[in-house]
Amino acid sequence: MEIFHRTSLAEELATFVLDDRLAPASSGLFLSARRRTGKSTFLRYDLEPELLRRDAIVIYADLWKERAKDPALVITQAIRAELERHDGVVVRLARLSGLERVAVGGLAFSMDRVGLGGDVFLADALAALSDETRRMIVLIIDEAHHAQATPQGIDVMYALKAARDQLNMGPHHGLRIVATGSSRDKLAVLVDWKDQAFFCAPMQEFPPLGVDYLDWICGLAPASAALTVDGLAPIFERAGHRPEWMHAGLMALERRKDWTPGHAHEVFAQVVEARARARVHNLLGQVGLLSPLESAVLRVMAAQGQNFVPFWTRTMETYRMVIEVDDGNASAEAIDLASVRQALETLKDKGFLWRSVHGSYALEEFGIKEALEEGGLLTESTRRVTRMGRQPALSAGAIE
Repeated sequence: MEIFHRTSLAEELATFVLDDRLAPASSGLFLSARRRTGKSTFLRYDLEPELLRRDAIVIYADLWKERAKDPALVITQAIRAELERHDGVVVRLARLSGLERVAVGGLAFSMDRVGLGGDVFLADALAALSDETRRMIVLIIDEAHHAQATPQGIDVMYALKAARDQLNMGPHHGLRIVATGSSRDKLAVLVDWKDQAFFCAPMQEFPPLGVDYLDWICGLAPASAALTVDGLAPIFERAGHRPEWMHAGLMALERRKDWTPGHAHEVFAQVVEARARARVHNLLGQVGLLSPLESAVLRVMAAQGQNFVPFWTRTMETYRMVIEVDDGNASAEAIDLASVRQALETLKDKGFLWRSVHGSYALEEFGIKEALEEGGLLTESTRRVTRMGRQPALSAGAIE
């Protein structure tokens, strides 16, 4: 599949990340974007090459692609892989760990000594890399919120904060952290909570693909299709700005022979609408298999977002209202702390929710809320406000 390059955006973000005069850049950059909207493609094929062009060392760790592993291991393995590429760094690290004589190529030094619980701290390892290469280091962590899912993941984020502070001062050449996430609520845990390693680091929405992308799509289509940006714009909006769905429209134009130049936009619209409806149908089918309480908890959480407080008394009343009034189900199912906690765990296990190790919850992806909205399952009852303000929601552990 051909790739649409966002060169200007890559140049803009690279400047922000690397510029020593920008204090926020040294704290880290956190970008949130909905899943499947081109974020990872941009990181690998636009931002990373631009950073390399500017002589930075780029280390990339994808916590979504390798989500079967502990996030801490994914990050430390990515760092170790870069360290191994530099013989001079290996010698420095070996001496840090107490070895006097070192075989070039790392034959006498195992990279397992670097990282959490090793002889060489991540901060010291990255400092050695910075000093040896005399270059800025940029660590890109894709789907960084997954680091909050394990104690080791949290530990590695604190280790990276220590490395950031060490390398951005004194004789070193700097460390920048670029972290992304598919949910603003999940990513916000890393920067909005005062007990997190990157508290107060800047976070911004990753801009979705726009007019220039649609113009590029028009250029890929057969000339006889006469596609226009204005004609594709509402279709792309319906697609949730997912480029994969637009490429499906292009493939349909290639495969089908029943369209005429005046109906090419309709082919695109049909493909996108079919995908959108299938997605909603599949998600609602999964929701239909939930228990009344599990369904109510999911819907209330989707409707209330950061205002959701799962264990408050008024929230418990909201669950019951949704079950009895909206669903017309006079369920005898208990609604208490234990049953709500179990419902949340079941929703997490079924892929609806994400939970940090601290017990904070968020929807696994924004598409779940979209499906519930389209299915008419987010009602006035689910939006019933249970508290004032927008402080971080109580975690599961907070009520114990």
